[in-house]
Amino acid sequence: MARGITESDVHTAADELVANGERPTVERIRAHLGTGSPNTVTRWLETWWKNLGLRLQPKRPDLKDAPTVLAELAGQWWALALEHARESILEELTDARQTLAAEYDELRVQQQTFAEEASELHAKATASAQSERLALTQVAELRQLVDQLQSQITEVAQQRASGDKRLEQVESARRILEARLQELQELARSERGSLMEHARSVENRAAREIDQARQQIKELQAKLASAEKLRTTTEQSLTSALNAAQKAATEAATEMDRQRSRSQVLEEQLTKIPAAIEAALRGKRKLPVPRKAKAK
Repeated sequence: MARGITESDVHTAADELVANGERPTVERIRAHLGTGSPNTVTRWLETWWKNLGLRLQPKRPDLKDAPTVLAELAGQWWALALEHARESILEELTDARQTLAAEYDELRVQQQTFAEEASELHAKATASAQSERLALTQVAELRQLVDQLQSQITEVAQQRASGDKRLEQVESARRILEARLQELQELARSERGSLMEHARSVENRAAREIDQARQQIKELQAKLASAEKLRTTTEQSLTSALNAAQKAATEAATEMDRQRSRSQVLEEQLTKIPAAIEAALRGKRKLPVPRKAKAK
């Protein structure tokens, strides 16, 4: 190992491989970094897989920013679904390709081994007829085996073509999902615009209602001031009227006392009038009445 690698280096390389649509493996990470021992890369790669589930969990949005968070979540969900589908299919294809490549390499090694054995048998066959017959028999068997291997190679090639076709289908599905994601993003932007327009309408209506409420408060304050002024004026008028009434009542009480005194005097005089009249009548009877006065 030319230089030491850290856990962060391995995690960053794995993230970059995933971003490029490749499954992170020990050999790919080593090739991507250009260094690193298999044991070290394997240990840090295991920690990357353990933390991957926590990193993919979405954060809970704030209820205050619902429209923007809705668009972000929709994009994250579809991106996660696409990434998951692509990783799953790429993983299957990678495993199939690795298996086929290993089998193909093994067959080539076996074919080369068989070819070498056939050459040796051919050399031995030239040495003796018996060896030649034996070599021919072995060559025939080897040819049969080679035919079987060729058939297996053909089958592997067909499987590889099927895998390529499946990869094309996956790519087509990915394009369809991306188109659907774009439609959802457009719909989310449209809904966000509608929500923003509705929010502005509600805000304008609230502002108008607040202005109306302020105007009503001003009018009520003016009416309250007018009522307070009227109350003060009324209290002053009532106070003046009360003072005048109290003064008039005092004067009336004084006048009533004076009238009562006069009434008592008049009553006393009235009680004396009958006696005076009777006395006057008695005096008239005693006096002679003149004739002229009588004629009158």
